[in-house]
Amino acid sequence: MEEKIKFLIEKLNNEHSLELDEYEYLIDNRTETARNLLKSLAVKARKKVYGNSVYIRGLIEFSNICKNNCYYCGIRRDNKNCDRYRLTKDQILECTYEGYDLGFRTFVLQSGEDSYFTDEVLVDIISSIKQKHPDCAITLSIGERNKESYKKLFNAGADRFLLRHETADKEHYEKLHPTEMSFEHRMQNLQDLKEIGYQVGCGFMVGSPYQTSKTLAKDLKFIEEFSPEMCGIGPFIPHNSTPFKDNMAGTVELTCYLLSIIRLIKPNILLPATTALGTIEEGGREAGILSGANVVMPNLSPLSVRKKYALYNNKICTGEESAQCRTCLEQKIKAIGYEIVTSRGDMKEGNF
Repeated sequence: MEEKIKFLIEKLNNEHSLELDEYEYLIDNRTETARNLLKSLAVKARKKVYGNSVYIRGLIEFSNICKNNCYYCGIRRDNKNCDRYRLTKDQILECTYEGYDLGFRTFVLQSGEDSYFTDEVLVDIISSIKQKHPDCAITLSIGERNKESYKKLFNAGADRFLLRHETADKEHYEKLHPTEMSFEHRMQNLQDLKEIGYQVGCGFMVGSPYQTSKTLAKDLKFIEEFSPEMCGIGPFIPHNSTPFKDNMAGTVELTCYLLSIIRLIKPNILLPATTALGTIEEGGREAGILSGANVVMPNLSPLSVRKKYALYNNKICTGEESAQCRTCLEQKIKAIGYEIVTSRGDMKEGNF
């Protein structure tokens, strides 16, 4: 292996930090030997903190109605082919009852930016879930709102918030989003969430249009400096009803390489092996776990709506019952030497 690559990987492992140009060099000059070294150090780091445990989150996709028009997203406002739906409070609660019986202790409520779900409506749903399942964590993934709104939802019982930053490069952000969306606003939202007290997750797509090793280096530096509790990354997969329908998809190889780097940046981070990884390649989620990830998010949404929440093409697990989905994933995780654990799965604190 080239000496400089080896030096940078060892520096990252020891100091959990690199300069921007060093991250870029790591990305541009990756080799199989570098991948293997990063992977082995990442697995060692996650095992030191979390052992062989993989945390499981129950994903409830409760609305695919969205006011935004992001160029990469299948539920974008202008997609006239999208079959829209919105779950009722009772349907959402039903998903949590089923999930609880299956061993889930974290529920991830995800949606497009749907104006029906006002603070009042969401506070009622969140507080009802907390009342029924006080031992469970609630994660929200519902996009941009104002700080007061985030505070109300936090006070109602929401514990975590996932808001992908998408890219830490302003110019790149503007190539992925329409002019009414603001890079500064997205970054401010993330700061607001942290200040309020949420466990915060950010993240980005790997291989998105116009992405370069320099923009990826900025993503890694942002994760290092922002220090989120969670980080969700997955390969970009084009959707056939978006402006990026003809763009190339991202790769499992680069996604896993970056997962290993992120694990070494913050050894105790909660790092999902995403559905997109499993969609783009058979065994992709397992490859993510073997590269340092420690979270999986099976779908608890009603079977009738699963295919409708299509952010990208050919999403997996849209035809499986929740119990089937969980059992199947458990077996796959067990086959690679890890185990799914039943707990809230909070980030472990401490210096690692």
